[in-house]
This record gives sequence, C-alpha cells and structure tokens, in this order.
Amino acid sequence: MKGKAPRYSAWSLARRGVSGADWPRAFRAHELQPTYDVIIIGGGVHGLATAHYLAANHGITNVAVLEKGYIGGGGSGRNTAILRSNYLTPEGIAFYDRSLTLYRHLAADLNFNVMFSRRGHLTLAHNDASLRTMRWRAEVNKLSGVDSEVIDPSEIAALVPRMDVSADARYPILGALWHPPGGIIRHDAVVWGYARSADRRGVHIHQNTEVTGIDVAGGRVTGGRVTGVRTTRGPVSAPVVVNATAGWSSLISDMAGVAMPVHTFPLQAAVTEPVQPFLEPVVVSGTLHVYVSQTDRGELVFGASVDPFASYSTRGSLEFIEGLAGHVLELMPSLHSLRLLRQWAGLCDMTPDYSPIMGPTPVDGFYVDVGWGTYGFKAGPVSGEQMAACIATGTTPELIAPFALSRFAAGHLVGEKGAAAVGH
Repeated sequence: MKGKAPRYSAWSLARRGVSGADWPRAFRAHELQPTYDVIIIGGGVHGLATAHYLAANHGITNVAVLEKGYIGGGGSGRNTAILRSNYLTPEGIAFYDRSLTLYRHLAADLNFNVMFSRRGHLTLAHNDASLRTMRWRAEVNKLSGVDSEVIDPSEIAALVPRMDVSADARYPILGALWHPPGGIIRHDAVVWGYARSADRRGVHIHQNTEVTGIDVAGGRVTGGRVTGVRTTRGPVSAPVVVNATAGWSSLISDMAGVAMPVHTFPLQAAVTEPVQPFLEPVVVSGTLHVYVSQTDRGELVFGASVDPFASYSTRGSLEFIEGLAGHVLELMPSLHSLRLLRQWAGLCDMTPDYSPIMGPTPVDGFYVDVGWGTYGFKAGPVSGEQMAACIATGTTPELIAPFALSRFAAGHLVGEKGAAAVGH
C-alpha cells in the first residue's frame, strides 16, 4: 500500500459502516530508528505537510515526525480553521494565496475529504480609519491577483441578513473588505489526511515522543551543525532537524542555541450549540476584536485576538467569554438566546512584525517553520511545500525568502499587523 491510499466503493463503505468491520489504520506505529535523514519536531499541520511534500515532491522518505502528544493535539487542533489570502503586504499575499490554492485541491491530492467550504470572508470597517485600511488592502490584493473589494452596508446586509448594519448600532458598519475565495475547513481532517499520505510514502510518525534536547557539533550558532536530537525514547541522529512547534517554538530553538524573536500568547475561542445554517461568510471585526463563522454542523465558532499577556496556558476564562459574547451581540443581536457549549485556548507564537520565520538558521541543518501567531493553519500546505523544497534543494525558495530569521537584524520586516491583528 506504500504510496497509494486504498479506494472503497460506495457499497463497501456502507458495508463496513453497518458491520463494524475494522478499518485500516490511517498511519502505522514504528520503532524509533537510531538515525533518519530528516527529523521534524511537531506533529501538527506544518510538520506533517513538510513530511508529506518531502516524500511526495522530492522522494525523501527517511523522515521522522516527532510529536510529544498526539498528532494535531497542539495549535492544529485548537484553531478555528479559517482560510483566506487577503493580506496586506505583497509577500504575505503571494504566500497565503498559494496556500489557499493548495487547500482547494487538497482533498484530491491526498485522496481524503478535508471538507473545504468556500464561504467568502468579510472584514468589517466601523470607522473612517478602518475603511481606509480596507481600501488599501483591497487595492494591494487586486494588484497581486487576489479577489478582494470593499463593499457597502447594503451589500453586507444581503450577504448576512442578521447583521445589524443600521446607523443606530453602537459600532456602525461603514463597509467591509469582501474576499470571496475565503472559507473554512476541518482542521482534524487536514491533519489526518497529511499524516496518512506521509505514512504511505514511508515517513515514520512517532506520537508521545518528546524532544528534550538538540545536539549541535562544532559550537552552537557560529560554525555549529546539528547532529540529532534527544527524546524521551532515546537519542536519534539526523543531519537535518526542523522546528515546527508553533507556541513552543522558542523553547525548541533554544535547545539548538538559536534565539527566536517570539513570544507565546494564548488565543481563546468558543463554540455554540448547533442551529439552522444562516451564516454563510466568515465575519471579522478588527475594531471589536471578534470573528464568527458557522460550521457545516450548524455550530457558531467565535474567537478574538490573543490574550494581553504571555502565557503557556490553554484554559479558557470567564472574562474572555463575557467580552466575546457582548461584541458578537453588538454585531448580531438576534443571537442572544444561543447557548455556548465549550471554550478552549491555543498557543500562538507571535513575532514583532506579525509574519512567520521560515528557512535555515545559523546552525547548519537546523531549520525553522515558526512565528505563525494566530494564522498558522491557513499556511499549512504552502509552508510544508516550501520548507520541503528548501530542505531538499539546499536553497531558500523565493516565496519564503522574505520570512528569513535574518530580516530582524537587517531591519527588513514584513509588517502584517494591519491584516493579522485579529488573526482571522
């Protein structure tokens, strides 16, 4: 079965569902080998996508993905899986638009239903300054070939009838940036699809395997070269180690002696009981620091900006829910009777310019795919594709060159805060 996923007829799927027959494992358990060609730390969408594209695009299959818990148990399983490419900088727009293209074809590429749903994406403007920013973003998007335009309140009301677009609203809506290609996807399906595909190409996925140290020969940073990692299951050698650990990225990079300009903040979200579908687009308000979308099952998913303090906590707070509910009701008062089912938090690795850090580091063989803040899931496919190319060819692809670690020392920042401050 290596390299090829099984295909089932409609009848065989129904028979297996009724009979309770055993399904084949999505990926296999392996003994931890003493050496690999590439070690990827982090079993989320970025790590698994990198492993997949190393094998699928470059034939590098002696790869280990090391995850301290279970795959998708970190940021990949704690996000709200909103997809878009209407960013502010030309570098960011090109990067995220490539990811959105990969997402649209991912189900066919992986032979796995990742449940991509194109809904459109609305970023609301409540004041003149926000409206100017929306127009700015729309023009930059158009110049980059991305479908994006500013629409007025009447057009917003046609897209979201339950939205309060009246002049009497506490935060009147003056317009919005409308991005038709945006949408949502099932994050767990993406993770499992990449894991299954990587496994069938020979990649070893090791859960419950925590990295406790990174070995560097020849001195750390200057002149150093990575030689392997130490784990809770023993040491493993490899000439290439990739850090794809999101909120834990600065701790892992410290093990190799590479300092990261990253701070970790919790990002909270919540979901309601399911109701009849009524909300097609994803709705974001930067002024209110809130966003909302509706899943295919009818649940409303809410979120806000990161917590105002650095922390590794993944617990929700009452303060967050109270503020979030109030802001959502200011946008759509008719939701007042909905009940919240649960809330959670994920960890976001924030950089000073709200853009990622990707590519090689001063330690030879040590690569990073970190600094994703609140928008890492959108970039999973393109990050995996480009990081795999970087590792396989030894050269940095043009698409990720602007996101090099060296940009901070050189002062070449990629300022995405204007399009990523709320994060969705």
